[in-house]
Amino acid sequence: MLHRFQKAQPTVAAVHVNAALTNISVAFIQESTDFIADRVFPVVPVNKQADAYFIYDRADWFRTEAKRRAPGTESAGSGWDQTTDTYFAHKYAIHKDVSDDIRANSDIALSVDSDATSFVTQQCMLIREITWAASYFVTGIWTAEVTGVAAAPGAGQFLQWDAAGSTPITDIRTAMFAMKELTGFMPNKLTIGPNVWSILQDHPDFLGRVNSGQVPGGPAVVNRATLAAVLELDEVLIAWGVQNTAIEPGETNTFIAGNNALLTWSPPSPSLLVPSAGYTFAWTGLLGAGAFGNRIKRFRMEPIESDRIECELAFDTKVVSADLGSFLLDAVA
Repeated sequence: MLHRFQKAQPTVAAVHVNAALTNISVAFIQESTDFIADRVFPVVPVNKQADAYFIYDRADWFRTEAKRRAPGTESAGSGWDQTTDTYFAHKYAIHKDVSDDIRANSDIALSVDSDATSFVTQQCMLIREITWAASYFVTGIWTAEVTGVAAAPGAGQFLQWDAAGSTPITDIRTAMFAMKELTGFMPNKLTIGPNVWSILQDHPDFLGRVNSGQVPGGPAVVNRATLAAVLELDEVLIAWGVQNTAIEPGETNTFIAGNNALLTWSPPSPSLLVPSAGYTFAWTGLLGAGAFGNRIKRFRMEPIESDRIECELAFDTKVVSADLGSFLLDAVA
């Protein structure tokens, strides 16, 4: 019979290394810049875990009922309808216990409390990124959605950008103009997965636009800034985050964002009377919470003779206007 016991890694033996080097250790910690969950849409700090916000009817604002005014008469009257929607900042949390025995037996090369803090922080950043992708970077979310195919695209499809003869600039601009006509707003951000970025960097559509600007003797280089400039976007974001999807003890690492692309419009910061494709509502009203509703707590667990390091997030990833997003599924094969 298989018995499973509560994990208490690292073990006492694992943190004591004979003649351990004090200036190195090996840990795979992803850079915070690899994650884009707090950069695509504005973060709205909120004092309450749940509340409502107003939505103005776009049709009323795009329709004019102004009329010629005769002398001595009233001006034409009009107005708009509005509704409300709600958010709920769900809590996500993870902890790592550091026992007295582990701390007492650790070599100087290891700082178990700091390592535990880094570990739970990375866990929280991962769940935030995964939640963002599940909320925005999947099918069935946005009003405009097209699918990349390997050959002979039909209605609602485009030729995948790693296929010969593909036209990513045309495809992206078609989606941009459609959003402008529908909403009055031109997309200002493109968020892509790393596999999409690797293709666009070397795509002849973009290389042809920057060829005349390369440094003498050097290659033409397409970076995020030049890509944004060609498309007349404010920013291109690459979702570099990696997730292990295998059940322990296995390891199957994959990019969280997949092979997709998302065009969106959002303001630099949350504002009244300004739309946005999405918002992240962060519950900052919690005692000690940071800008993303995040808290790191340390407290004593005397029954198990350990200190508990805990990371907690409280947020809601909310689609505010589905019309302000255009999803390009399977942009590359």
